[in-house]
Amino acid sequence: MKNFLFALAVCLLPLQLLAQFKLSGRVTDAATGKALPGATILLQHTNTGTTTSADGVFEFPNLAAGNYTLKVSFLGFEQKTATVNLQQNEHLQLSLRAQAMQANEIIVQAIRADEKTGTTYTNVSKAEIEERNFGQDLPYLLENTPAVVVNSDAGAGVGYTGIRIRGSDITRINVTINGIPVNDSESHGTFFVNMPDFASSVEDIQIQRGVGTSTNGAGAFGASINIQTQHVRPEPYAETSHSYGSFDTWKNNLRFGTGLINGKFAFDGRLSQIKSDGYIDRAFSDLKSLYFSGGYYGDKTMLKFVTFSGKEKTYQAWDGVPEELLETNRTYNGIGSYTDENGNERFYDNETDNYQQDHYQLHFAQDLLPRLNLGGALHLTRGRGYYEQYKENRKLSNYGLAPVIIGDETITRSDLIQQKWLDNYFYGVTYALNYSSEDSKLNTTLGGAWNKYDGDHFGEVIWARYASTGEIRHRYYYNKALKTDFNIFGKANYQVTEKLGLFGDLQYRTINYELDGVDDDNRDVTQQADYHFLNPKAGITYRISDKQTVYASYAVGNREPTRSDFTDTPVNTVAEVAKPKHETLYNLEVGYKAQGITKLLGQNANYSLDATYYYMDYDNQLVPTGQLNDVGAALRTNIKDSYRTGIELAGALNLNDKVEVSSTVALSKNRIRNFTEYLYTYDADYNVEAITEVHHKSTDIAFSPSVVTSHKLEVQPLRGFKTTLLYRTVGKQYLDNTSSNDRKIDAYQVLDLRLRYTIKPSFMKELEFALLVNNLLNKEYVANGYTWTEQYTGDPTRYDYKYYYPQATRNFLFSVGMKF
Repeated sequence: MKNFLFALAVCLLPLQLLAQFKLSGRVTDAATGKALPGATILLQHTNTGTTTSADGVFEFPNLAAGNYTLKVSFLGFEQKTATVNLQQNEHLQLSLRAQAMQANEIIVQAIRADEKTGTTYTNVSKAEIEERNFGQDLPYLLENTPAVVVNSDAGAGVGYTGIRIRGSDITRINVTINGIPVNDSESHGTFFVNMPDFASSVEDIQIQRGVGTSTNGAGAFGASINIQTQHVRPEPYAETSHSYGSFDTWKNNLRFGTGLINGKFAFDGRLSQIKSDGYIDRAFSDLKSLYFSGGYYGDKTMLKFVTFSGKEKTYQAWDGVPEELLETNRTYNGIGSYTDENGNERFYDNETDNYQQDHYQLHFAQDLLPRLNLGGALHLTRGRGYYEQYKENRKLSNYGLAPVIIGDETITRSDLIQQKWLDNYFYGVTYALNYSSEDSKLNTTLGGAWNKYDGDHFGEVIWARYASTGEIRHRYYYNKALKTDFNIFGKANYQVTEKLGLFGDLQYRTINYELDGVDDDNRDVTQQADYHFLNPKAGITYRISDKQTVYASYAVGNREPTRSDFTDTPVNTVAEVAKPKHETLYNLEVGYKAQGITKLLGQNANYSLDATYYYMDYDNQLVPTGQLNDVGAALRTNIKDSYRTGIELAGALNLNDKVEVSSTVALSKNRIRNFTEYLYTYDADYNVEAITEVHHKSTDIAFSPSVVTSHKLEVQPLRGFKTTLLYRTVGKQYLDNTSSNDRKIDAYQVLDLRLRYTIKPSFMKELEFALLVNNLLNKEYVANGYTWTEQYTGDPTRYDYKYYYPQATRNFLFSVGMKF
């Protein structure tokens, strides 16, 4: 089938042979006339690019005759485009003007990797984001990058979603927006549901796999996702897009901008709404968001304000589907279930999660010297919200309520409705000072951040059948968390020769975390922890030719436990399990990159190839036990000795912009050298009576498939019309760390179809129609799950409870986009 599709696509190409020419040039500083080595030159609408040599020269050999547009960029200079009608060998002279960089660019570049840092990374461009954006959550826009696995609680990519990279979940993936940390300070997670349709305001994204370069916020133990919001656009614009699809899913947004006013000021904005009923029963989402930025762009100074906000209401679906219902009722949602007076199962209609998160960023940039610039930002994130639950037959004493006495009857239990609240502030400052030597051989950065988290956790009873002495919104627990996070790092790239480059990076990070109060199970969680981490990194790159580069890097990362590691350890566990330790990761990355132009079937074909070997050796890695806490977050335990190792391949081939084929393949081994499983035996009152240790040798780390692939075949038979097939495979995953086939997620394969047709009518800039058919072959599969095991007094049977998150069968999203 694959061979047939490829052959069909190739048959759509023109068959005439084209003459071959060389396009070369030299890039210089417009002010001084000096060469700019390391400038990036891209052939737009292709996968081909190169960088300039030490004397500023670049070359594209063997190009077919025709029109080409070159995009030239260099850090600290204005981007430039040049168009050439290539009918013979051409040599261009291109000069770039220095510019005051946008502040968010300075900070973003300070924590990003490039071809000189010897780090494994993937860049996702604005164009790639736009073509994938139908309203699904941001992780779904990244699922075709190497080693990525995504899942959705509601089953269709809207609402709460998850992402794993190299088997590491979002609590181990550092996320920044314009260099500012987004991960929650306590859980370390990033909840993209709080930023609906944020992708519509994104300029580009870089994913670094492994420890990566020094960044701000939570330590990266699997990857980093570095997001940059949209750049200033010089011309005024108005755009709108609207999607509709399965499960009554809607996305509507409006985007607008003033362009540059008097060459100095610009304002941009977006309003969005997304609604969906979800694939899983009652798993609806009602999401609203906005984005606004306004800035002053001077010759040497820039001041820019960015704010974005998201408000979500989702019906909870984090419990999953019990294994016994998976075949007969795979959309079942047990959350909100209760029994009425007639013994029938009913569902509480407001079993919802409600949260609003507002982000404010003030960025400043200043050119201090021709090759020295400073960027800084102040930020504030305000979050507040709750989730509401109907609870049956609960002990009043657990809620601080006295028994209800009616005559001779004493009532100690009641049905009730509870809300669990978060109310928090996260604020701080980030900065980056960048210097580049006159010959551009040395590039250095001094950066860092100071951040403070102040969060309240509390619960309230808003209704009870028997409320005793409780008041309206009776508060039954309260605790406060304070966390201060400071880091400073220095980075340097030094080009020893035209081919050989060295990279060094050293970060010092300190964390103070304090908890004070009582948690929802009436336990006193008051505690305090301090951490001091030194995270060195070093890399080397060697440029074999203009088309080939090899690199290697070694990095050390440390990170602190999350809140739940401290507070959610089951009662009566052994001491080694109960006390979480910080983790250390030793990460080796070795890679090869190639790109260029070759001949295929008489046509020019642009190609790229990335190959990476990695070894991630963990000390005291916190791995999921397979169990969840009461809000669906994984419980974890320290494992002394574990590792991840593998090979990642990514390749792309573009035939004259008519056919594009790309693939990623991630093969890995994710092992715990010695794992101790703890089995709990409960008595009739569900108290822990005994703990049994089961020792395992060399087991797989939970939720770490050994094979993850993605493939794309895109054909453009007509100008403006693209047909794309997207095929992904994910290997078997285990629900816990025992490598038991009784507790696993089966391997699955998913095929999607995407159609896009773009026209440019006279009455608007662009009109686009697009269709996305997910799971084209209508496969029934699950992408996530959890498990726990129990034994009972007098019964030797081991009871394994397993829950899964089914993903939607065949479904579609249709969109219309208009640009003015």
